[in-house]
Amino acid sequence: MAIKELSALLSDLKPTLDPEEYVFCLLEKVPVTLHPLSVFQEEEGVSIICKKQDAELHKLEFEGIYKRITLAVYSSLEAVGLTAVVSKVLTEANISANVVAAYCHDHVFVPEARAVEALELIRGLDRTNL
Repeated sequence: MAIKELSALLSDLKPTLDPEEYVFCLLEKVPVTLHPLSVFQEEEGVSIICKKQDAELHKLEFEGIYKRITLAVYSSLEAVGLTAVVSKVLTEANISANVVAAYCHDHVFVPEARAVEALELIRGLDRTNL
C-alpha cells in the first residue's frame, strides 16, 4: 500500500543507485527502435530519458550524463514533502536533481560524477530531518 506520511517515507527510503548511464533528449518523435525509460510530451517536442548507449546508437544529441537513484519506498502520488526534502539535501550539496515521480516510486537523476555522494546524502535522510 502506498505511503503518504512523510516521516514514514523518510524512515523507509531504501535508495538504490542504478549503474546504468542515462541521458535526457528532446526529439520530434521517438524512433520505433528506441525504448526510452521515460517519455513526456512537451510543447517543444518529446522529452525522453534513455540509456546513454541507446542515445549514441541512435545518434541522438544530449547534454550531461546522469545516474538514477530509485527511492524504493512505495510512495503515494498524494504524499507531500518527499521531493522537497530530497531536493533540499542535494541542493545544500550543490547537486542538481531531476526527480521523476512514477506510480510506485520516485527516481532522482543526478550528475554521474556526483552520484555516489548524492546516494549517501539521501541515505542520511530520516525523520530527524523534518
